[in-house]
Amino acid sequence: QVQLVESGGTSVQAGGSLRLSCTVSGYTYGRDLMGWFRQAPGKEREGVAAISTGAGSTFYANSVKGRFTISLDKAKNTMSLEMNNLKPEDTGTYYCAGGSNDIWTTWGAYKYWGQGTQVTVSS
Repeated sequence: QVQLVESGGTSVQAGGSLRLSCTVSGYTYGRDLMGWFRQAPGKEREGVAAISTGAGSTFYANSVKGRFTISLDKAKNTMSLEMNNLKPEDTGTYYCAGGSNDIWTTWGAYKYWGQGTQVTVSS
């Protein structure tokens, strides 16, 4: 049974940095995608970044390119999201997800989800 557990969310001031972690268990890495999504109150869930579990290719939303870095350490069963130069618009609940073979931003295609971790960026 696949389990994804996020951690690292907290409150931070604009311009600060955070590192989110997703502890992965029961997962078979292969040709699918794992990713990070976020959802702010009253807004749609949006893709932040994704990584292919086979080749390691990475994908980013335009809004976070150059500021966020996604990584996957298969030996440690941990997916991370390094977030720098945080902005108030980065506020939201961040979810890690896995098991997609579709376009990385298609959140409905991900089979597995964590419970979410809250990130709040104040100006």
